[in-house]
Amino acid sequence: MNTPTPFPEDYYDDSYENEACNVSGSVKFGQIFNPVFFSLVVILSVFGNSLVIMILVKYENIKSITNAFILNLAISDLIFTAGLPFWVYYHMNGTWTLGEVACKSVNFVFYIGFYSSGFLLIIMTIHRYIAVVSPLSDIVSTKGLYCILAPIFIWLVSIVVAVPYFIFTKVNDDGFCGYIADSPISFWGIYQQIALFILTSLVFIFCYVQIIWRLLRPTGQRRKSKTLKVIFTLMVVFFLGWAPYNVVIFLKSRAPVGDDVCQTYSTLEYALNICRLGAFSHCCLNPVFYVFVGVKFKNHLMRFVKIVGHNSSKQNRSSVRSRQSRMTITSITSGEEMSL
Repeated sequence: MNTPTPFPEDYYDDSYENEACNVSGSVKFGQIFNPVFFSLVVILSVFGNSLVIMILVKYENIKSITNAFILNLAISDLIFTAGLPFWVYYHMNGTWTLGEVACKSVNFVFYIGFYSSGFLLIIMTIHRYIAVVSPLSDIVSTKGLYCILAPIFIWLVSIVVAVPYFIFTKVNDDGFCGYIADSPISFWGIYQQIALFILTSLVFIFCYVQIIWRLLRPTGQRRKSKTLKVIFTLMVVFFLGWAPYNVVIFLKSRAPVGDDVCQTYSTLEYALNICRLGAFSHCCLNPVFYVFVGVKFKNHLMRFVKIVGHNSSKQNRSSVRSRQSRMTITSITSGEEMSL
């Protein structure tokens, strides 16, 4: 019988669920720590990315190519985040009880967010590289139709890549939601993600090394130092988050089946649960590293906070005045005016 693997990355095989090769410890570990951690990730991602969208719409020209990419990255992260609550529920419950259509749809949406975010980071890194190396290039200041067509192309590619997850995802009799073990996606699903990581890594390394090389020229020391710190932090966070995760899913996909390798498989199960925490938290870290580190966006954020605080203060004062008026009217009707 074809056994679906639980979504999104728990490559599970029934042959391991026996007394000789018991993975219940890693399953319980995931059931305890994953829901807590990813609940926090969902909250931070929804807050951070929604704030990015509001600031872009309110203060920025979303027709510029840079802002168009940032806007779509925030939307992509929110789409990716939309799948996490279902994933948390699935691991807390132990089985999928929402039906096969929901299983297919959640996997489909999850991977659209996953791949679109990766493709957008690649394009944004290349665009940043061109802006430093050739600041007068037309690509840097592109506006209008291209700002619509470029994101649309990325979304179409992401949807095409994610379609197999919808087609081959099933829910079996044991309540496991995921793609069928011997389907084409069971192989390509793993190596597509690894290929995306390798491609992103190569683009990151090439572009940011070139940017750092340019910044090491003796001009603008203060700005140079700050920019180098941001780039270094961005690259460290990216590789610490995604490299261990991709190494583990590769090793897990190559792990042989048998009682003599149970300890290795169990260790990889624990490692997957831990590495996944860092990898999937990118959806709440992107707003910090790609948006709010910029001076312009920080100024917009402070301005937005001041406006919200001012409106809240006005609302509170209006509420106090209204309450005072009601108390005065009540006092007059009783024959005694009260001054507050």
